[in-house]
Amino acid sequence: MAEKSAGDGRAAGAEGTAEIGRRVLRLRTERGFTQRQLAEPAYTAAYVSTLESGKVRPSEVALRHLADRLGVTYEELATGRSPQDATRLRAGLTDARRTLATGDTEDAAARFAALSTEAARLGFPDERAAALLGLGDCAMETGELTTARDHFEAAEKLLADEPLPRRVPAIRGRAVAHLLAGELRYSCYLLESAIDELNACGLHDPNALLLLYTASIAPYMDMGAHARAVRAAELSLALAPSVDNPELVAQMHRGVARTLIAEGRTAEADASLAKAQELYEQLRLRTDLAHCHWMRGYVHAQDGDLERAESELRIARDMLASKRAALFTMQVEVELADVLRRRCRTAEAEALLRPLLTASDGDHRPDGDQGASRETVELTAERGAVHAGGAHRLLGLIADERGDAEGAEEHYCAALSLLERTGAAGDLADLCRLLGDLLRREGRLEAAMDAYRTGLGHRAAPGTTTLGPAPAEPPIGH
Repeated sequence: MAEKSAGDGRAAGAEGTAEIGRRVLRLRTERGFTQRQLAEPAYTAAYVSTLESGKVRPSEVALRHLADRLGVTYEELATGRSPQDATRLRAGLTDARRTLATGDTEDAAARFAALSTEAARLGFPDERAAALLGLGDCAMETGELTTARDHFEAAEKLLADEPLPRRVPAIRGRAVAHLLAGELRYSCYLLESAIDELNACGLHDPNALLLLYTASIAPYMDMGAHARAVRAAELSLALAPSVDNPELVAQMHRGVARTLIAEGRTAEADASLAKAQELYEQLRLRTDLAHCHWMRGYVHAQDGDLERAESELRIARDMLASKRAALFTMQVEVELADVLRRRCRTAEAEALLRPLLTASDGDHRPDGDQGASRETVELTAERGAVHAGGAHRLLGLIADERGDAEGAEEHYCAALSLLERTGAAGDLADLCRLLGDLLRREGRLEAAMDAYRTGLGHRAAPGTTTLGPAPAEPPIGH
């Protein structure tokens, strides 16, 4: 009868010899087998005894034989992880994702947290990483950006030994969290580094690349790197036919719409958003659907159709507020305030903006619209810096229009301080023009010239940034 030794094969199981031995002993005892009954016909009772005492490291062949005799899977015997547990965890993750998509963000976060804890206890790193990704997405919606980054980084570490495409969702999550915090350059760095690594290693995974290219469009646009944003959109469109995930395709349409808006192709942008909206409605992804209404509102505002713009933005705000997605709700409110100001409803616009910059609970909502009530969280340099700058800019315009030059200058300078750290070139140039015009009217010509020069510096090289060379491109169509 053949004896197997530790040298007969690699150990099947990451927990070590002693743990496997204890597991074999427990299962054998539960089933009422003797060591000889478990061992035969390929092994001896002495081998099983040695294995159970932790003195021999079993080979994969031996473990597969023992698992078959004990009526368990090879994975369960080798790792202690039950396929039933894995199935239950994955079903829980699906439910938590559905809650995040359609229900309350805090409820979803509680579900993901429980699943993360259970996956860690049972030893399921992949499922725990998925739960951490969910927690990161929840934290981004509520505006807890540092917490979001921590969750994404933890997920990435758990998947450190996996191929890069498996880690891309975590990298993309980190990049978006940095973008929302106003750290545009670092967001681009994370995305471009991952793209370069994928292409350098020949890992031309269309799903991973589409996720990265789509995510890069927003920071490119905010930094004024329009040519790079357009190229990312073109590559996204070229990758889309190779992707069978409708959520990724919908994200692509949203990203492409941003470049079309910037080029003044608003009808095409609205059509692209309509495609994304249709997919999100089918998938019942409520937060993403709200983003489509948000962007369509912006498109209508660009076209001068302020009534339709207000309607779309209010829909987006109410959808996001109902999910308690605080950060995104505040960002939409800045866009809505701009439309209200342009409709000469400055008091409503100001009432909407001021609570975003001074946190307090139970702030009055304009128009008696209690459906959009929420716990107010401030827009700050660390949370939504670009929109915080936008809020100060609008308050500056309102003050300027009513003749309050001192108040206008204060808000313009606050906006300038916020936007300078982000590198949002277009917004900075516009703000410097507004500040320069104000100072010139006040007769402070030297200060006005300084403001204009600062703005020209941001416009000196259109489409360029302090980013390095563009990332290598995948061999699409080859």
